Amino acid sequence: MTSLNAPVILARQFISLFIRRVIAENFGESGIFLQGQLRSLIQLLTSFTSLGIFNGIVKYISEFKEDEKQLTALFSTTFVFTVLGSVISSVVLLLWHESLSTYLFGSDRYAYLIQLIALLVPTISLQRVFNGVINGLSQYKKFAKIDLLSYLLSSALIIGFLYADNFDGVLIAIAITPAIQLGTLLWVFTKVLTQYLKFKDLYFKAPLAKYFLAFSLMSFFSTVILSTVEIEIRNMILRRISESDAGIWSAMLDLSKNYMAFSTILFTMYVIPKFALVVGRRSFVREMGHVYKTILPIFGLGMIGVYLFRDFIIALIFPGFDAMSSLFQWQLLGDFVRLISMVVSYYFIAKKLVYHFVFTEILSVGLFYLFAHYFIDIYGVEGVVIGHLIRYFMYLIVVFVLVWQYVRKQEQHNSERV
Repeated sequence: MTSLNAPVILARQFISLFIRRVIAENFGESGIFLQGQLRSLIQLLTSFTSLGIFNGIVKYISEFKEDEKQLTALFSTTFVFTVLGSVISSVVLLLWHESLSTYLFGSDRYAYLIQLIALLVPTISLQRVFNGVINGLSQYKKFAKIDLLSYLLSSALIIGFLYADNFDGVLIAIAITPAIQLGTLLWVFTKVLTQYLKFKDLYFKAPLAKYFLAFSLMSFFSTVILSTVEIEIRNMILRRISESDAGIWSAMLDLSKNYMAFSTILFTMYVIPKFALVVGRRSFVREMGHVYKTILPIFGLGMIGVYLFRDFIIALIFPGFDAMSSLFQWQLLGDFVRLISMVVSYYFIAKKLVYHFVFTEILSVGLFYLFAHYFIDIYGVEGVVIGHLIRYFMYLIVVFVLVWQYVRKQEQHNSERV
């Protein structure tokens, strides 16, 4: 799967960075700020509209694909979750579209965009659900191609508006991207989906709700709250410094997300399966040490390269954003510590330790907000990335202590049973 996804990820990252360059050139820091707020909102809705059950769908569709009765229960539960999430999202967006526009973009002139997104909410939730089904069926090769095709279509629309100097059109194109992705997916996968998903057999009950709740909790705290905090930090920078600085931090965050995308997929594919088999402290230390020796040095060298060529990268992707240069050292250090802590924290996912995962995610996001709030008055926008680094140092310590305690208790428990 990693080999199939790598070219798609590379293509997407290249196109994404090209789009941001054109936005930076034509609309400056303000354009980067506005598109960053919109993308965070879409990311938040992608998880919330389906109540965070994506990973649950992936897991259970692979287990139940030969069991028609269980599939009906699975999709009925999914139907209930997505209807609830979509209705809540649409109502909130429609009722408070002007207030949300002012909160997100600093003006009510984009209220129409919030209303449009409210109407598109069902496509956002369905796109997420069907992605889960296709992933659960292990249709990776087809999915990778469709994912790239839909991304190319939406990107072509965005680029068209960019060269027409129509920034409202750019925002609309970003907003309708999930609808384009859904349409492309259905065009190719309708036959496969109807083979497993029997709409006439669905009922408005959630027999598998308790199995999904753990996934909903993890998704809520890892995606919904994080996206909300990103939005709030941009607003904090806007209120306490300037829109220009909010755009500069958004640009730094965009760049970070682009290179971190590779680590997330690699860790998901390699670390989680390895940790799922870990029993005892020696086994845990051995696997953790292996990852640190083989994978982390590669990312470390890559990050050193990014730092050394930071001025060239800024000129290439974000021309005119020279103030970004001072953010690189803190962002890169924070991201590297994040990689170290991710290796350990993925143990929670591998062992389905929901409460441990939720607690540490709340801690991580909460610390980020608090440190950013404190350091912004001392160091300006640089204080936000300093807060990012300190937050992950503290997160790493807490995660390691919790995992080590759990591994030790499990080892003691197993020895007592013997």
